[in-house]
Amino acid sequence: MSREDRNRIGYTVALISEFAARYGIRPRQAYNYLKHFKGLEHLDEHYGFLHTQSFQDGVDIMTQVCANHGGELR
Repeated sequence: MSREDRNRIGYTVALISEFAARYGIRPRQAYNYLKHFKGLEHLDEHYGFLHTQSFQDGVDIMTQVCANHGGELR
């Protein structure tokens, strides 16, 4: 596994944890929510930009992406 792959995985896990903490849900629930409402797809496509932002901004962005696809967490 390359260093970039490890960095992507680490960032994704951390962002899911931060998302879960903000909304008071379990990380598994956050993962399922982000997957269902296209947040993880967005993260994969825009990792190059997202990982340069704060986790707070990352969670805000993921929240908006999911809302655009029918998610209701705010």
